[in-house]
Amino acid sequence: MRFTLLLAFALSVPAAAQPAPTQSNFAARPYMGWSSWSLIRGHPTEEKIKAQADALIAAKLHELGYRYINIDDGWTDGFDDHGIPKPNLTAFPDGMDGMAKYMHQHGLLFGIYLNPGITEKLYKQNPQIAGTASHIADITDTTQSGSTRRNSYRIDFSKPAATTYIRSQVEQFDRWGVDFIKMDFVGPGGGNLPADNREELRQWHAALTHASHPIWLELSNYLSIDQAPLWRATSNGWRIENDIECYGPCDKSTDPAIHGNLTTWSKVVVRFADVVRWLPYAAPGAWNDLDTLELGNGDKDGITPDERQSMFTLWAISCAPLYLGSDLTKIDAADLAIISNRDIIAIDQAGVPARPLDIQHLRNKPQQAWLTTYPDGSAVLALFNLDAAPAEIKLSWREIDSLRDTHLAGPTPPALHDSHSH
Repeated sequence: MRFTLLLAFALSVPAAAQPAPTQSNFAARPYMGWSSWSLIRGHPTEEKIKAQADALIAAKLHELGYRYINIDDGWTDGFDDHGIPKPNLTAFPDGMDGMAKYMHQHGLLFGIYLNPGITEKLYKQNPQIAGTASHIADITDTTQSGSTRRNSYRIDFSKPAATTYIRSQVEQFDRWGVDFIKMDFVGPGGGNLPADNREELRQWHAALTHASHPIWLELSNYLSIDQAPLWRATSNGWRIENDIECYGPCDKSTDPAIHGNLTTWSKVVVRFADVVRWLPYAAPGAWNDLDTLELGNGDKDGITPDERQSMFTLWAISCAPLYLGSDLTKIDAADLAIISNRDIIAIDQAGVPARPLDIQHLRNKPQQAWLTTYPDGSAVLALFNLDAAPAEIKLSWREIDSLRDTHLAGPTPPALHDSHSH
């Protein structure tokens, strides 16, 4: 059976909820919250999103740091007279400013979803860019893809109005009170088509620095590691893998035990290997994104109780964003205990990622030992059995000590009491 054992020794890391973001502490810790895609897909509505926010508060998850409520794809209804995405007012009668106000009144933060580039629809509409004499067609390069999604064109930043256009979007989102932007189908990276959005990301980063309040920029769907220094310089996080959702096998299954499940173990386990090469790039300001935590709905998570513990522990010791994809109105008590574990949340929020140890007798086996160390000499050790069969892991403390990479040391975490979690 799969299991996870996490040991914190000589440590005191109390879980501390994320403080309200300011320019000085912004993105100092991985963000925490809930995102709509896994549950709602492309059909979000004001009623559905508010129900999840209310359920998150009822479960007191916001007190642990889960504060971002992010609407994924499906909130828009075309573009306004200046090419800015506008909300679907049938689905969101209070608009995005109304949604942001609701979240802020409840002590939460609010996020939206975008794609880079110029869509074919926007190019044909060809509105005038605010504050300029130029139109969208004047800044569009139709010879290149504008994102790794289909049906978009690249923005030509040799045209001065292109920079103005990006700034005009940020100004609108700032007025609405948006706190988070997920920029999906960014290239170079995964998706349907090759694309190069590097200059566009530089422009978004520059524009966001002029917003009246901090706005988190998260990149998706999975990015090229060759450009990791640029992603780090221009964003607050980036996806390292493809989507974690089960999609076809679960959506189309007629088996009630499978239909509607959020994910599968095969989608989770690949991240144990894939995150390793990204670990050097995670630090305060920007983080490796392992995608949504598909935890909260018991058997409909699609993974076993042991696998759920392993998933949450990997995300935490990797210092990845902790954002849920489940239906919080149907939260499972056992799952709630996992995602509410203050000591493990604290390890995530300490912001010093663990690494797998290269232990001779564990090489090429589904058993792993991950270690993170802090400047004060304290450490966290996580042991995983990723196999379906029972296994025993034997470790020598001297062996672990000899393998410690002191270069992993980062900011000293807040003090933690000793903790043991299964």
